[in-house]
Amino acid sequence: MSQKITQRQRLLFLVAGISLALLILDRIAFTPLTALWRSHAAEIVRLEADVANGTSLIDRAQSLQQTWADMQARALSKDSSQAEQDLITALDRCRRTSGIELGSIKPQWKRGTTERSSLLECRIDATGSLATLGRFAYEVEKSSLALRIDSLAMSTRDDTGQKIALELVVTGLRLTPLEAKR
Repeated sequence: MSQKITQRQRLLFLVAGISLALLILDRIAFTPLTALWRSHAAEIVRLEADVANGTSLIDRAQSLQQTWADMQARALSKDSSQAEQDLITALDRCRRTSGIELGSIKPQWKRGTTERSSLLECRIDATGSLATLGRFAYEVEKSSLALRIDSLAMSTRDDTGQKIALELVVTGLRLTPLEAKR
């Protein structure tokens, strides 16, 4: 029994075949190409940001080099004993400017964050009024040396709170690695 395919059935087969072809074309070509175009667009945005950042760095190169040279000039001396002496001299200058009483200064060398640097950590005990201790901390921070206050603790020494004890940890940067112990 042979049946004649009607015009309507041919049209349905044609529509089904075209739909199947479009589905296969979508899975093989359109979807992968769309994903590729999106990833390329994201990569272009990232690269444009990198170029803008690089251009900005080039434009600021002289300023950045001057800032780095200033930082290097402010670093502690390569000679460890001279670096300790410079730090103690700077702390004494800060003491005289602020008017505090220094109790003790205990310097200790430590490894830096990189292999090319070392840190001189100095623990300081001092006493004074709140105003003089605040002035001392300010003077340490604005020192011409590369110093940073790592920790600061205050406690009262009398019942009225006029005499305050200060425990301070100051770190100085030296652009030379820590020497090996002999």
